[in-house]
Amino acid sequence: MNDEPDQELELTSALVPLFVITNGRGLPPDHAYERTALVSAHQDAAVSARTLSPEARQVLELVKDGFLSVAEVAAHTHLPLGVVRILLAQLEEGGLIIARKPVPRAERVDREVLNAVLDGLKARFGA
Repeated sequence: MNDEPDQELELTSALVPLFVITNGRGLPPDHAYERTALVSAHQDAAVSARTLSPEARQVLELVKDGFLSVAEVAAHTHLPLGVVRILLAQLEEGGLIIARKPVPRAERVDREVLNAVLDGLKARFGA
């Protein structure tokens, strides 16, 4: 006989096939949720969270207080990036989250600011 108490089997995402977590949905287009896209929850999203799957609820809980990148959400939930993208698409369709696409590289540089910094450096250190 074994004197140890019976351990209950926990049903976690590690035991559940990924297609069950995503309800069999396919991946959204690659450009929809890039790794650097920022995600945040709507203010009233907590009310609708009761009807979500545990994984979708976990994603919503992570992004309720501010913006996180898609890659950060995947890292915190320990789910594959593709599964997180599917969950985010589902949450966005339900109106529970806001996704902000990353700023394209060409739009990140403000030449006026760079010229002002360069002029300031020249004035300070000479050139």
